[in-house]
Amino acid sequence: MNFTLQEAIEILERTPQTMSVFLTGLSKNWLECNEGQETWNVTEVIEHLIEGEKHNWLPRLEFILQEGDTQPFPEFDRFSHLRTQSKNTIEDKLLIFINIRAKNLKELKSLVLSDSHLDKTGFHPTFGKVKVRELISTWVVHDLTHLSQIVRIMSERYRDDVGPWKEFLGILKK
Repeated sequence: MNFTLQEAIEILERTPQTMSVFLTGLSKNWLECNEGQETWNVTEVIEHLIEGEKHNWLPRLEFILQEGDTQPFPEFDRFSHLRTQSKNTIEDKLLIFINIRAKNLKELKSLVLSDSHLDKTGFHPTFGKVKVRELISTWVVHDLTHLSQIVRIMSERYRDDVGPWKEFLGILKK
């Protein structure tokens, strides 16, 4: 096992700031490009991350610590952000993400006080029994997945513009 809570927090703390530095001030073309039909654009990825902060990671952690594995924790709708149209700028959305993540990390640190908390189990509606350490590990990898997704989306925008160099750009190989 490679997981440590402190190392997980290192990534979880940096994701919002990384995205803010990378995305703030970019043109609409960068923020609204996608990888084709029924794929997300950069703005939608940020909206999804905000929804996860509100309704997924901390609520599930709290549920596991309170209820254990006696009943499944509530399902998370991964697509709920697509049903609302926010008029906020990308900068506003990033600020929301930064603030809610900071609040959630403070709460995480107050809830998980020992390794014994990491081994507590909950009941996922699809996967069955899961541990707190698995939930937090998934939170970290989820962040890294969406960082990668954003870079991949943006790279796709210039797929045809790189000409013959496409052969050497692994991110453009499908």
